[in-house]
Order: sequence, then C-alpha cells, then structure tokens
Amino acid sequence: MAAAFDEMKGQDGGVRPAYGELARWLGEVPPDVLDYRRREAELIFRRIGITFAVYGEADAQERLIPFDVIPRIMAASEWRLLEKGLTQRVKALNAFIKDIYGAREILRAGVVPDDLIFRNPAFRPEMSGQPVPHDLYVHVAGIDIVRVDADTFYVLEDNARTPSGVSYMLENREIMMRLFPELFSRHRIAPVENYPDELLATLTSVAPVSASREPNVVLLTPGVFNSAYYEHSFLADKLGVELVEGRDLFVKDEIVYMRTTQGPKRVDVIYRRIDDDFLDPLTFRPDSVLGVPGLMAAYQAGNVTLANAVGTGIADDKAVYSFMPAIVKFYLGEEPLLKNVPTWRCREEEHLAYVLDHLHELVVKEVHGSGGYGMLIGPAASKVAIEQFRAKLKTAPKNFIAQPTLALSTCPTCVEAGVAPRHVDLRPFVLTGRDRVRIVPGGLTRVALKEGSLVVNSSQGGGTKDTWVLDG
Repeated sequence: MAAAFDEMKGQDGGVRPAYGELARWLGEVPPDVLDYRRREAELIFRRIGITFAVYGEADAQERLIPFDVIPRIMAASEWRLLEKGLTQRVKALNAFIKDIYGAREILRAGVVPDDLIFRNPAFRPEMSGQPVPHDLYVHVAGIDIVRVDADTFYVLEDNARTPSGVSYMLENREIMMRLFPELFSRHRIAPVENYPDELLATLTSVAPVSASREPNVVLLTPGVFNSAYYEHSFLADKLGVELVEGRDLFVKDEIVYMRTTQGPKRVDVIYRRIDDDFLDPLTFRPDSVLGVPGLMAAYQAGNVTLANAVGTGIADDKAVYSFMPAIVKFYLGEEPLLKNVPTWRCREEEHLAYVLDHLHELVVKEVHGSGGYGMLIGPAASKVAIEQFRAKLKTAPKNFIAQPTLALSTCPTCVEAGVAPRHVDLRPFVLTGRDRVRIVPGGLTRVALKEGSLVVNSSQGGGTKDTWVLDG
C-alpha cells in the first residue's frame, strides 16, 4: 500500500495553503491547552447526551463517539469539485432506482445483470410500477468519500436508505465555535447550521400534489431504543416538526393522520428513519409494531411522500455500487466526476478466483454490510482470519465484494501523545428536492483514532471531526 497523502502537509511535506492558519495556530497553542479543550468537548457531549448504541454487544451500552478538536479543512475549489460529483451521482442514483422499479431499461440493455436486482433482499417487488411523488426516490443521501491525493476523491459507498450522522456534523460545528473562537476568527468558513432549513425545504418541496399549501412534515422514529434515537429527536427539534412513532399515526381512506390533542391532523411527508421491513405490518413484516398499518396503501395512492422512498436500499448494495460508473454513463451520458474504488464481485467466477489468490492484500466486505462489520482487511489480518474468510467466501461468494486497500488520506488529530496524523473519510449529505439539489458545505468527517487503522466507523472505535470548507 502506498504512503498516505497528508491533507495538511501534502506530498512534499510543505503545509498546504488551506491549512496555513491552522498550522501556525497549532505551533502557538500549548499542548496542555489542546488537551484541556479536548476534555472540555467530551464533557459537553456527555452533558448533551450524544450517544449511540452498538447492537450485538452483550451489554449494548450507550457510548460517546470520540470527538477530535482539530478540524479538517478543505479549500473552496476542492469542495466545488466534490459538489459537482455528488450532484451527478445522486441524479444517476435516482434515475437508476426509478428505472428498476419501472421500465427496467438498464436491465434490458444488459448493463446490470437481472439477478443482481431481482434476487437482492433490498429489492422491493411491491414498488414495481409504483409511481412516487415527483419521481424522486433518494431525498437524503450520505455518500462516503475518501481521498488518496491532492486531486483524487473516491466514493467508498452510497447510503440511500436512511443515512445517519448529520446531527454530529451540526453538533461538532457548534462545539468548535464555542471552544475555539480564536481559530474561527482566522478563517472564513462556509456555514453548516442552515442544514435543518435546507432539509425542511427539501421535504416540503416533495409533498404530494394533493397536499395542502403548507404540507405537514413529521419524522418517524423506531423509538428510544434505536441506536440513532438521539439524532432523530435532535433533527425533529431543529426542523420544528413532530417526532412520531408508528402508534402516533393511523391511516383512514388511504390518508395518513397524526393523533393530536386537537384531533387527527393530516400528514403529507414522512421523513422516516425506519427500515422498509418495519414500515407497514400489512405489507411487510406482520410482526412489526414499529410501523403504521395501511401506510403502503396511502403511499401507493399518492397521498403521502416517504423520504427516502421504499426500495432505495438497492442502491446501498456494494455489488450494485460496482456498476455505478456504468450507471452514470447510461442515464446521464457523462463520465463520472467521482471515481469508484475498483471492485471485484465475488459472485463472478473470475473475480472470485482473483480474490481468493490475493486475500492478504485486499479489503473484503459483505454486500449488505455496514458499520465496519463483517469485513476483512487483508494486510492487517492474521493468517487464521484470512483462512476463515476464505471458507466464508467459498460458501457464499455472492455475499461479498473485494477492493484494493486504499491509502486513505490523513489529517492532524489530537491523540494522547500529542498531534499525529490519522486516516479520515467524509460523509457529505446530499438533499434532492423537487426544485433543486442542496448540499451543505462539509459533512461528517470520521477519523480512525487507532494508529495505522483504516476503519473509521464509530462502532469500531472511530471518532468524528468538524469539517471546514473555506469560503471564497
């Protein structure tokens, strides 16, 4: 694996322009002050109660995501490049999802194999031939980006189902402004705090045609035991909309209503943070108590908008991801502005043979995996782990893809020994409304706090940073 690109020091070891002021400031600030602020940030996070739960652990206790007090900085020109690429990608994703539930031209053209769609657990046959309001499926996308040099960004994965993490982007900025006003005063930083307004404008714009002039938007949560419940309540509060659970809603004559103290109130748009399976016990899992009986009938009648649409999970599949360059070309007639990581699909014999021969140098992932679980990082794995994974691959090759081990870029990070480079990725949030695409400058930077680690997921010990896009 090549040496990692350092975003502050660049290839030649000289400080890159965007980091000039930060480098000077780091040279001036005493280490004990930095450490004190780091502990102060942790106290604030604890007081606010920003936690997440790790499923599958015996105690499944609430954890604090570590926050790094040194911001990641991007020049305006770098951000513009990303913004164009993200807009293009989400446009193609929307066209693809519409097509596979509609005319299926991409399958007829042989660009994407039929069985990858029809045998996919994330494919929802209930959505076949089903129009959705304004032909938009992915209203909120979290696209994970990694960087390998000054000019090259790769998309690592697409999150089109129920992308999370935006509350951390907003809280990180608030805490940095509170703790480091002097560092802010040295920079012109594009704001992120207007994200809730942009999200509400997006959701309102996609209300069904039958909605009233001021559509009623609600945020649907599985409830307090969900690992992202903090984010659900935080966002509902910031948006100024009702946070509801399935039991707060009911369907009558194919219209969704919310129970209120003033009587039933019609609901036009549901920003749902519940997976498809649990949305409606009459259509999906009959044992689900989280959803709303009859919700799909109201949806199919065109009387409510679900954001994101049912069935968008097909775009999160990592085997489908490998076709994204072809998908962009097929629908938009353009070359992708953002690269895909080269991907071997283990479902294909030739690909599988290559992967089995090179396990020690590849990253192998489950096609429906998330959160850094079920992965093999070949260069860091023991011989025993590699052999165990080899057996898994041979048993169910369709469940896996493999990719080269990318040298993710690093950023200066505050660790116990002082300031040191650590690997990072970025999740910008792309909002697609009827009127336009909105992308708040920045996103959630996740950082692998363990030295040498490439796994940035919070469930695997990663932390977060504030992401500064310089204005101008």
